[in-house]
Amino acid sequence: MEKGLTPKKIVEELDKYIISQDDAKKNVAISLRNRYRRKAIDNPDMRREITPKNIILIGSTGVGKTEIARRLAGVADAPFIKVEATKYTEIGYVGKDVESMIKDLLGITIRKLKNDRIEELKEKYYEGILETVARLIKPYDTVNTDIKNEVIKDIRDGKYTDHEVEIEKNPKTDVPFVEVVSTGNAPEENVQGIIENIVSSFPGRGKSKNIKMSVQDAVEYLLNEEVEKNIDMESLIPEAIRTTEQDGIVFIDEIDKIAEREGAGRSEVSRQGVQRDILPIVEGTTVMTKYGAVKTDHILFIAAGAFTLASPSDLMPELQGRFPVKVKLRNLEVEDFIKILTQVEYNLLNQYKALLKIDNVDVSFTKGAIERIAEVSMELNENVENIGARRLATVVETVLKEIMYEAPYEKMEKIKIGKREIDNIYKEEAEEENLDNYIL
Repeated sequence: MEKGLTPKKIVEELDKYIISQDDAKKNVAISLRNRYRRKAIDNPDMRREITPKNIILIGSTGVGKTEIARRLAGVADAPFIKVEATKYTEIGYVGKDVESMIKDLLGITIRKLKNDRIEELKEKYYEGILETVARLIKPYDTVNTDIKNEVIKDIRDGKYTDHEVEIEKNPKTDVPFVEVVSTGNAPEENVQGIIENIVSSFPGRGKSKNIKMSVQDAVEYLLNEEVEKNIDMESLIPEAIRTTEQDGIVFIDEIDKIAEREGAGRSEVSRQGVQRDILPIVEGTTVMTKYGAVKTDHILFIAAGAFTLASPSDLMPELQGRFPVKVKLRNLEVEDFIKILTQVEYNLLNQYKALLKIDNVDVSFTKGAIERIAEVSMELNENVENIGARRLATVVETVLKEIMYEAPYEKMEKIKIGKREIDNIYKEEAEEENLDNYIL
């Protein structure tokens, strides 16, 4: 995390995507900054004793709980995983499988670091690959740099788009990918090795061959081959484990569904069992993975739930103690919906405008139309089911359905949507819904 990423800066970043919920944004920003503060402490014993202040976000569906956690991970450039507490209530999932959240988080970290490393190596070897392909296009004397530079410039400018070159294809990269699904009887690595040995024994395998491909494909192929030869996975794994331990964020959704409630039945025993299984993970334990041991002591856990039938106090006292920060998110109002449609970066309306522009449709919304979309969304939440800001996507999709169906056009079509158009569409929707009541 950057030194300059102060709590205020973090909230400013979150404000680009999340409307309202200021208290929640402040609390997660402080928790994230405390990670940087802990790492900056010189005394290793003190550093080890400082644990994350895990958070419970309380609020109904669609008020921004998941979005806050997801965007927080993006701001910090940290490994992030979302899990649902209810997943672990199923038979066969209670117990050791709770550890799968940490194993999956490590897998995400490894992929993230590998992709970052690949991009670094591509940048490092790109110029050399361009020289190799340039020599294939127009063989030149190594002393004559003018011809080389001219061909490389032409490759960059796309002047050799239709040109083909002949390259030697490495047989190792020509082995088809076979996905291995473990049956639990043998390690996946052993099964994969057996398959690769069988495939390599096929006629024609193990021999290089010259093939023709476009210049663009040749650059990409040779670049990937060079990266594959030079990427060091052995050094990447320990780094991934450290990153997971120090920067990982686990978002546990629907934690209220595993809380005990009054009048406990047999199902409550399962819920309490899941709480007991989650407790050591949040408390701080060591999870064994196929890449090595991962300590969970400094992973940040953010839990969330609506808590309509239960309250955070219904969780086990020990688990409550591991989530010292509790934040209640408020229900969104019409004004919030309007801000979500207009002020959020890459908001929903701008997304649809960009999509339709591809098909020569220049769509715009009047202020009255935007207000009416927000009002309709609120009315549907009140009368059908409250799904919060997610309702906006349903309403906008309905409003633009016919326009998206009629596109594309040969010439740019300008379409302005006003309040009247919204009313007409939802008047028809209401009439169709009423008619359905009389159809057997």
